[in-house]
Amino acid sequence: MKAVVCVEPGRLEAVERERPAVPEGWARVAVSHVGICGTDYHIFEGKHPFLEYPRVMGHEVSATVIEPGAGGLAAGTPVVVNPYISCGTCIACRKGKPNCCTAIRVLGVHTDGAFCEEITVPPENLYPAEGLSLEAAATVEFLAIGAHAVRRSLTPAGSRALIIGAGPIGLGTALFSRIAGHDVTLMDTSQERLAMAAERFGFASGLVAGASATEEVSRVTDGDGFDVVFDATGYGKSMEAAFGYVAHGGALVLVSVVKDEIRFSDPEFHKREMMLIGSRNATRVDFEHVVASIRAGHVPVEALVTHRTTLDDVPVDLARWATEKGGLIKAVVRVAG
Repeated sequence: MKAVVCVEPGRLEAVERERPAVPEGWARVAVSHVGICGTDYHIFEGKHPFLEYPRVMGHEVSATVIEPGAGGLAAGTPVVVNPYISCGTCIACRKGKPNCCTAIRVLGVHTDGAFCEEITVPPENLYPAEGLSLEAAATVEFLAIGAHAVRRSLTPAGSRALIIGAGPIGLGTALFSRIAGHDVTLMDTSQERLAMAAERFGFASGLVAGASATEEVSRVTDGDGFDVVFDATGYGKSMEAAFGYVAHGGALVLVSVVKDEIRFSDPEFHKREMMLIGSRNATRVDFEHVVASIRAGHVPVEALVTHRTTLDDVPVDLARWATEKGGLIKAVVRVAG
């Protein structure tokens, strides 16, 4: 079968591989579309800290079932693939939180992913994509990360929310914050990205991150701060600054993860009685919420997908988009269909 392999940082190759062996009880699926994630660009650039090369990337996947596996969906069913392979027995899995399994393996990161024609996964990692195009189904995973963060925040409708970072994860978080009934403001270092968010998604309230950000937050919230702040930047200094944007009694949700140590003022944290919440990956309920929201017309997938390519063209296009990000929100690879 065809596959694209990141042989080493900066080097992608189209190759022919054997079709994968199917572990007992697992499902075999034909890959249809794959979204290109920031993680994929980091792998290509050699910036991922826990990755072994060579690696087949790709974890934002839609597919069609070929072999259902034990108790799985019928052959021919279009599906969204949950790329988080969990152990099922650790403390997190026993608590119903496989998204933070202690032995988690993510397709395209810890094990080979979906820049290829077929993959195998546990059948419980396949969710019906009924009512969605297979291209739209390939956006569900990254949107589920934002939906999970919003659910984790426990923030009621009518609250004022600040989403820091207007990249794909930040935009997904903003969309599901709005679906939850929040009054959403975006913050980013780029006025161009804020303008794109306003034009494509209707997020007219935007703040430019910088030296005056704290004063701007105070101005637009009448000195109160935001009820909930989501940081989706993957930048340690931004995460630290975010503590100062939270209202008394509010919450800060760290959607992104960094290797840095995050430091904050304990008196400022305590006087607000803030909740500090980590959000990792997503669970089935989040995937299902995203599918239902797309089906209901609440998520403008056509505005999210700005770039398209094919499996044959990935080696050239992904390398180019790693540096040419003007106008790029989400690129999708068509493998089949």
